[in-house]
Amino acid sequence: MSEAPPLRIALFTLESLASNGAVSAFVEAHAAELVLIGRSKPYRAAAGGAFGQFWRHLRHSGPRFLPYLFVNFVLPSLVARWRGRRGLTEIARARSIALLEVEDVNGAACHAALRAARPDVILSFHFDQIFTLETLALAPLGGVNIHPSLLPRHRGPIPAFWALQEGPGATGVSTHRSAARIDAGEVLAQRAHALPVGVSASTAARLLHDAALPVIGDVLRALAAGRAEGVAPPFLPYCGFPNAAEIRAARRRGVRLVRAADWRAALGL
Repeated sequence: MSEAPPLRIALFTLESLASNGAVSAFVEAHAAELVLIGRSKPYRAAAGGAFGQFWRHLRHSGPRFLPYLFVNFVLPSLVARWRGRRGLTEIARARSIALLEVEDVNGAACHAALRAARPDVILSFHFDQIFTLETLALAPLGGVNIHPSLLPRHRGPIPAFWALQEGPGATGVSTHRSAARIDAGEVLAQRAHALPVGVSASTAARLLHDAALPVIGDVLRALAAGRAEGVAPPFLPYCGFPNAAEIRAARRRGVRLVRAADWRAALGL
C-alpha cells in the first residue's frame, strides 16, 4: 500500500520560552508541509494590551506570578532583539512559508489567509487564541491542538504548574481535536512523560513541549492516512492561572513557577 501524501498544515503558535524550541524543531521537520504560520500578537488590544494583561495577572495571581510571565514571554523577546534574531520570521522567510501576525484568529484577515493557504489541517501549538467552529471548518480535517498535560486533567493555560503538584506520574502530553470548549476535544494520542525532580513549571513546560514532537508526527501521519481515531475524554474542571493563594500553597509543596535555570534559558546561556 502506498503511503498517503503529506498534509498541508497551517501552524498557529505564540512565541515564548515554553515552546520556541519545540516549534522551531517542528517547522524544520515539516517545512515542506507548512503552508501558513500564524503567530499570535501577544499584546493585542482584544486581550487588554500589555498594561491590561499585566494588571489583570497582578490582581489575580499576585507579584510572584510576574517573573513567570517575564521569563517566558518578555525576556526572550528582548534578548532576541538585542542579538538581532528574528525567530519565526527568519525561519518562515528562509523556507518561503507565509507568516501571518494574528490579531484575531477568527477575524476576516485570518480567514482570508486560511482560504488562500488551503490547509488540510489547522495545528495549534502553544497558541493563546480560541478557534471558532467557523474557523476550524476552513480546513477539511479541522483543527488539532498540542497540550502539555494528560488530558482531561489540567485543561488550561499553565498545566505543568498543576501537574507538578500531583507528583510523579502526573505529567505528559496530549494531542486532541480542537473543539468549542478549551482542551476538550477527542484525544488522538497521549503519552506520559516523567520529569526530573525539582524542575520548575517553566522548565516542565519546555520539556513537555519537546516531548510532544514525536506524538505530533504520529498523529499527522494517521490523519493523512485517514485512520486517526479519537477518544472523547470525560469533562474535568478547567485549571486556569493560579491565584496568589494557590501559588503560595504550591511553594509549600516545593513547586516553583521559575528557577535559576529558566533565567539562564531565557538569556540563552
